[in-house]
Amino acid sequence: MKKKNKEKKRNKIFLLLIIIAGVLFFYSLFQIISWEKDNNQVEKEMDKIKKETEIKEVPLEESEPNEEESMDDEKDSTDKKPTFDPYWGFLKYNYLEVDFTNLVKMNSEVVAWLSVSGTNINYPVVQHKDNEYYLNHTFNGSKNNAGWVFLDYRNQINTWQKNTIIYAHGRQNGSMFGSLKNILKEDWYKKESNHIIRLSTKNQNSLWQVFSVYRIPTTNDYIQTAFSSENSFQNFLEKMKNRSIYDFQVDLNSNDVILTLSTCYNDNDKVVLHAKYIKGQER
Repeated sequence: MKKKNKEKKRNKIFLLLIIIAGVLFFYSLFQIISWEKDNNQVEKEMDKIKKETEIKEVPLEESEPNEEESMDDEKDSTDKKPTFDPYWGFLKYNYLEVDFTNLVKMNSEVVAWLSVSGTNINYPVVQHKDNEYYLNHTFNGSKNNAGWVFLDYRNQINTWQKNTIIYAHGRQNGSMFGSLKNILKEDWYKKESNHIIRLSTKNQNSLWQVFSVYRIPTTNDYIQTAFSSENSFQNFLEKMKNRSIYDFQVDLNSNDVILTLSTCYNDNDKVVLHAKYIKGQER
């Protein structure tokens, strides 16, 4: 009798394990299908956006002062700029200029276009009244867990604040900010041409020089947008610079304005990039 009871108990446990395994299998299958569906929707959306958007590189205009030359005029021959400082070369990089005509028709909340060398990041940037909506909505407003690339709701795109912040999900397939993880690799941060971020808005094309890249346990101390004093901002800049896994040899001061890109590395950590504004061209 006892033997039969033990056998029944084993069968029940075995059946329960089969049920649990089945539930987990179908849940995982559902997640994979949903993930692929989200990815395919985003890919189709982005293909449409690129087909209907004119994007071009704009070189330094002849009428635009060359900052390197103008500063040379103010210095004598014994006070030359350090030849190792890449800043002066970055000033000559082409701007990225985007025609927002069709983008605005597709989504009135579009505010910019962001391009980061050495990554897949080449997207229109949107902004909502909060930092929640575009975590699970795409550019066209469709519900989607891939979300979109979005500007912090506290920022004003037409007036650079001390810290302008852009977020997106770090998707495993490399979409959105999934490839921002590249900045942690030596072959990314040691390649000088990757150190320039290009941003185009309806009013201005701009260049930003990277000064810090790092991975950090989730915190909100780097997404501060307002500062009580110049000294407070200077301390913030030094703190962000000192976190970097690579020394970009960039000088910073309280007159600078910076761009911050942020995404998840995993459930516990973030990947962050900071760059300072170095040049802009009004449109």
